[in-house]
Amino acid sequence: MADQQRLRLPIGIQTFSEIREGGYYYVDKTPIIERLVHQNKYYFLSRPRRFGKSLLLDTLRCLFEGRQALFEGLHIHDRWDWQRTHPVIRLSFGSGVMRNREELDARIRDQLFLERERLGVSLQRETDIAGEFSALIRDTHTQYGERAVVLIDEYDKPILDNILEPERARELREGLKNLYSVLKDADPHLHLVLITGVSKFSKVSLFSGLNNLNDITLDKPYADICGYTDEDVDTVFAAELPGLDRAEIRDWYNGYRWGGTDTPSVYNPFDVLLLLQKRQFGPYWFESATPTFLVNLLKERGVFTPELTAWHSRPALLSRFDVDDISTDALLFQTGYLTLKDIHEEVPNRPLYKLGLPNQEVEISLNEALLPALGVSHAVFDDVVIRLPRLLKAADMAGLEAHLKALYAGLPHDWYRNNPIAKYEGHYASVFYSHFAALGVQVTVEDASHHGKVDMTVDFGGHLYLFEFKVVEQLPEGKALEQIKAKGYADKYRASGKPIHLIGVEFSREQRQIVAFDVETA
Repeated sequence: MADQQRLRLPIGIQTFSEIREGGYYYVDKTPIIERLVHQNKYYFLSRPRRFGKSLLLDTLRCLFEGRQALFEGLHIHDRWDWQRTHPVIRLSFGSGVMRNREELDARIRDQLFLERERLGVSLQRETDIAGEFSALIRDTHTQYGERAVVLIDEYDKPILDNILEPERARELREGLKNLYSVLKDADPHLHLVLITGVSKFSKVSLFSGLNNLNDITLDKPYADICGYTDEDVDTVFAAELPGLDRAEIRDWYNGYRWGGTDTPSVYNPFDVLLLLQKRQFGPYWFESATPTFLVNLLKERGVFTPELTAWHSRPALLSRFDVDDISTDALLFQTGYLTLKDIHEEVPNRPLYKLGLPNQEVEISLNEALLPALGVSHAVFDDVVIRLPRLLKAADMAGLEAHLKALYAGLPHDWYRNNPIAKYEGHYASVFYSHFAALGVQVTVEDASHHGKVDMTVDFGGHLYLFEFKVVEQLPEGKALEQIKAKGYADKYRASGKPIHLIGVEFSREQRQIVAFDVETA
């Protein structure tokens, strides 16, 4: 299909009618939308930023408003009753930053007034926000003779924008709770409710009483309701692919998974569209969507960065997100920096999720963003980018040893004393792993579950490097190389035909430096 007509790339466009009428590519999500609207009434969906949630809501708005011409040629066109329409109330908190309850209330009142105006409902004002919202839903049902559809976009953004200021975040949470609490008693006037956002705050704190809210975030039937699948990329965007390495597109931008390992993984649509326009790979989503509070919280909690490649969590932890209780698991998963890799169910109905970094974009960018928190300045990393690839291509072991020693010697002395992450034995292994991962070389972490060591394979420049990293008290023990040989890590790589280098690295906690760098070619 590479000879198909080339269309416009809908970069940043969240309006369904503009895409359909403006000659843009569109990935048909209406088969999933059809299932959604016929199976339940109250839905909640969490997806990371820039994954197409706003476009999904606008598609639903056009569908319920009966704009049939926009759906010509799409799956749902011949399966929908276009004679029956529903009034749509749409609220969004995606724009601007609100710093207090007064600003939030003003934004809510303004949106409710504009929706009354747009829907042609009488413009009288009630005494409070809950009353205004309740009256809007009720009056809309009365005027149109059909129950209302309520679509709420970025429902959590006012809280997330202030998450590092807990008192302010709690104030904003109460203001949003006051709005959302209306939905329970408005049931007789509602046809469908869909609430979307990045994070999933607990029902108790934000959706009190709305016990029938169906969270479809991890449901298999809705795994690809946002994002592009491999099939989407290969068919819809076939005309844009010539000249780009298809496997590299997959490595860089695919890998997000919701709903189980037997569901399709998806691409971030923002990344794909910018790649197809710019014709070069880059961390487009990461640079546009990474909240500063994420890096700050990871720094405060001393996250062992190799563990990002194989993080284990219970489902309950992935849902534990609130102003005063943000689990690291939930933070990384809900914001899109970790994704589902596997599900283990040793005990029936008690699954354990294996999470990991979704793709190369996130691995490179997140590790680079965390390096300053580990004590590696941007200036030092700039030097690494120049020097380290040359050493790996040449298999220069003496140079590699000197490079790593210089890296650790460059960590500021005051940083050790003042930074809480220095309390973690895994800090040394984090520096080791993250500076390789941030470089963009192919890194595989074999054992990311034990603080203080990292068994790591680096595949770059035609060579394979197998590292065993150990923290010792002061003097070298010679056990790192011995252990990597005993584990037989090299065996599975022998068929590659590449030179394999076994490297045992021992780091002295007291000297804060590498005291053993033992090398052997397998």
